[in-house]
Amino acid sequence: MLSKKDKDFIIYWEKERDQQSRFGTKLISGLPMAILFCLPILLFIAAIFLFFPVWYTRVSNQMEGAMVTILMAIIICILFFSYFRMQYKWEMNEQLYLELKHKENKIDNFTN
Repeated sequence: MLSKKDKDFIIYWEKERDQQSRFGTKLISGLPMAILFCLPILLFIAAIFLFFPVWYTRVSNQMEGAMVTILMAIIICILFFSYFRMQYKWEMNEQLYLELKHKENKIDNFTN
């Protein structure tokens, strides 16, 4: 027997699964967590460049144009984390949905 929570999830996922399977939806839905994931990196780099610019150039022997490369790498990390986190979440919900549907079909076949 399926619980009320399981039945509610089946109804919810049948409505939402197609919309949440789109690339753009996954990317946009995952952005807040991805930005929180990369925010400490951005804050650390900003603090170094703002408060210790001479120290950074002396220690790293890098030109100041390296900041663009670092920001591009962080943006790529944000996009990657955003999409794949939501892809993982979608796959977990889909797996749960399929398991519940299989269980529901088994119960229906058993009672008939």
